[in-house]
Amino acid sequence: MHAKDILIGAYTRIQEEVHAAVEGLALDDLHRRPGPDANSVAWLVWHLTRVQDDHVAGALGLDQVWLTQDWEKRFGLDLKPRDIGYGHTSAQVATVRVDSPDLLTGYYDAVHAQTLEALRGLTAGDLDRVVDENWDPPVTLAVRLVSVLSDDLQHVGQAAYVRGLLQSA
Repeated sequence: MHAKDILIGAYTRIQEEVHAAVEGLALDDLHRRPGPDANSVAWLVWHLTRVQDDHVAGALGLDQVWLTQDWEKRFGLDLKPRDIGYGHTSAQVATVRVDSPDLLTGYYDAVHAQTLEALRGLTAGDLDRVVDENWDPPVTLAVRLVSVLSDDLQHVGQAAYVRGLLQSA
């Protein structure tokens, strides 16, 4: 088995968990925050998708799906075009609202498709390429892909937890 196959499998699990966290939730539940400054399922899924879109595209020299496939316009958020949610205030978290669960899963699926296409084309040598020299040691493509994977899994787990809290109330 090649490292890219492991990455493809892991990123596919994120997609499965995103759908499980979102599908079947009412709009009010997608936006409900379990505490005054907590993140909603909608924000968590939007954010993890933006991180994957931004970081994978950046590391592989691709365009962000958010911008090239008009997802930014479809969401209609009052945020800067390249905003990924990092460092959002409670007020900014509250502005991330969607018209349907399908918007969240649709955007994730589009990012996922681009990610998988890029991963399928990788060679073992590609994973050793330095993609960010702002760190010591510099970040390789492999490290960046695992970092995004880790971040996304944490956030989708948080979304599943929030969903469970809401459904048990």
